[in-house]
Amino acid sequence: MQHYLLKETHSYEEWRAQKLYKYPDDAGQLIIELNNPINITDNELMTLTSTCSKANMAIYRCTNIDQNNRKTVNSIAMQLGLHQLDGNLCADEDRISVITDKGKQQSLYIPYTNKSLNWHTDGYYNSSQQRIHAFLMHCVRPAKTGGENSYLDPEIAYILLRDQNPDYIAALMQDDVMMIPANEVNGKQIRSAQTGPVFYIDADSQALCMRYTARQRSIVWKKDKTVQHALAFLHEVLQDCPYIFHYSLNAGEGVVCNNVLHNRTAFEDFNDESKKRMLFRGRFYNRVACNSNPLN
Repeated sequence: MQHYLLKETHSYEEWRAQKLYKYPDDAGQLIIELNNPINITDNELMTLTSTCSKANMAIYRCTNIDQNNRKTVNSIAMQLGLHQLDGNLCADEDRISVITDKGKQQSLYIPYTNKSLNWHTDGYYNSSQQRIHAFLMHCVRPAKTGGENSYLDPEIAYILLRDQNPDYIAALMQDDVMMIPANEVNGKQIRSAQTGPVFYIDADSQALCMRYTARQRSIVWKKDKTVQHALAFLHEVLQDCPYIFHYSLNAGEGVVCNNVLHNRTAFEDFNDESKKRMLFRGRFYNRVACNSNPLN
């Protein structure tokens, strides 16, 4: 498959042109209002999946704030075909995680603090059998200030890297390019070391996917000049790119996506526990059902 991606230049150029044609200009073009998220209309569902097929993500807005709850998250996910939930360490029994600043309670994991989050895809440390291909993040309450997210479609990252140098893609599709060391807590191994590519083709959907983190610690990159040059170029892209979407979720809003690259700014929270920033997050092994089948 790797050789196919690199050699089928004509097919790639056709897909590239189609991908960039009328690509959304800003996050505002990704917003879809849902009158009743428990029972999404056919038109709303079609708009959600159509938007995801363009940018691999969509932002929804529940017009009825009374439906700003856990049931809403599960309902939206199921209606979009997202049913293969990942049960990560910090998830509850229903495999939904509550993202909030938990202070020292879970200080080992940055998402559960008020600190900034660097660019990454979710579950980049998961095994190849449990790769995260989609996630849904629903805002119950925003922070007092800050907590803005930025997003970049992995297919856009692929295009920019390939346009710069096709060798970058070959380097980042190597099975041994990115290694995440084992996760050990108090001498006990929570997760074994995981090695794999940055870009790969999902066997089930045949879609182009990505696993990546910009963090400097707890990651080992292959010692190869082309890999290092590719990572340096990707770093530049993530600092300043016209295809990056910026958005701060408000109460009752959420983002659903095919595990796009994303980050988060630091935030200041309320002192009142009942007002503190809180989001629900579901991670899924399957993707949002849409018509994106990029390179086949």
